[in-house]
Amino acid sequence: MSPHETHRTIDAIWRIESAKLIAVLTRMVRDVALAEDLAQDALVIALERWPDIGIPDNPGAWLMTAAKRRAIDFIRRNKLRDQKYDEIGRTAPLYKEDDVDQLLDGEISDDLLRLIFMTCHPVLSQDARVALTLRLLCGLTTDEIAHSFLVAESTVAQRIVRAKRTLSVEKVPFEVPIGEELNQRMAAVLEVIYLMFNEGYSATTGEQWIRPILCQEALRLGRILAEIAPCEPEVHGLVALMEIQASRLKARINAKGEPILLMNQNRAKWDHLLIRRGLAALERSRKLGRPLGPYSLQAAISACHAEARSVAETNWIRIAALYEALARLTPSLIIELNRAVAISMAFGPALGLQIVDELNKEPSLQEYHLLPSVRADLLAKLRRYDEARSEFERAASITRNTRERELLLQQAADCGSGTYKFQDLCPGLARF
Repeated sequence: MSPHETHRTIDAIWRIESAKLIAVLTRMVRDVALAEDLAQDALVIALERWPDIGIPDNPGAWLMTAAKRRAIDFIRRNKLRDQKYDEIGRTAPLYKEDDVDQLLDGEISDDLLRLIFMTCHPVLSQDARVALTLRLLCGLTTDEIAHSFLVAESTVAQRIVRAKRTLSVEKVPFEVPIGEELNQRMAAVLEVIYLMFNEGYSATTGEQWIRPILCQEALRLGRILAEIAPCEPEVHGLVALMEIQASRLKARINAKGEPILLMNQNRAKWDHLLIRRGLAALERSRKLGRPLGPYSLQAAISACHAEARSVAETNWIRIAALYEALARLTPSLIIELNRAVAISMAFGPALGLQIVDELNKEPSLQEYHLLPSVRADLLAKLRRYDEARSEFERAASITRNTRERELLLQQAADCGSGTYKFQDLCPGLARF
């Protein structure tokens, strides 16, 4: 394996393992900023050694071992080591170098949930919680987060630094709260898990369009929350949404990893067990007797696709109505873009294009690649191929995802050759 290929592999492994490393290290040192630094140290060691020794058989365990050893070294060197040892002795087992590989999967899972509740503490603003979540749990860089939110990289960096400093200064506990505190923090935790799933479902950057492991982790955490808070309808709504969306993951890419859009997916490849689980979770949300919240509404939209045996049988009128309800409940330009697609499918591309053209005037959406890609599809359906090609090329120049860029450029070329196949470019989840 060449050094370049090794570094690409290490980067992929890091994106998968970094959240677990940070969660375990946070439990050890009780400082999320320090935990991230120690995890980064382990990454540096891997970058230095793996090109020479090769990728270990179990790279996650190798990184965990290196990270824990760094943490133990830090505790030993720290001038306040006695206090640290005393704190760790009261609240968690003290790890030694000879037992660093013995941590059970269940303990790691618990640590991830504790880390989420920690980063969702009300001492942090919503923007800070989101940025810190994407940084720690999804492994995104500050540049990638800034691109997703259409803000300056320096702004995101400041949010993350301040959030970690606040958690340390306020001594936010590394635990899952109970009682009223659990209820108060639940909305923020749901948002975090939603963001994790979203990043896995449609990766912001990189060479893969989807990150299934991130989706699986978000779904697993959502199921745990459903057991912790069975009377919260939005918990079941989010689980329903993730179950149904996850059912399509295998059908979203071909053998080469290339994207397959909804209209072209082989529905026989959808996981119908996950669909049934999702529909059951949505029913549990409805039976609790409260108005549907944003996650339950999105789950209801996904259910419309899941219950349709073919594209032609999809109830786009109902989907448009559900997006209308969602837009009233949580106004968002991204939701409005989704609504435009649904309206175009239900009532024709001209009506959808009118909405998209209004959104095209919004300064905050000028770097959001799904806006020109949706507009391109609607223009192509209206036989305005030259304009459509230009919009597809613009979308390709904005996206940070390699697979998505290739797809958009191919669609631009198809418009130029007159072979474009109409697609459903609905953004899907109401991202951010």
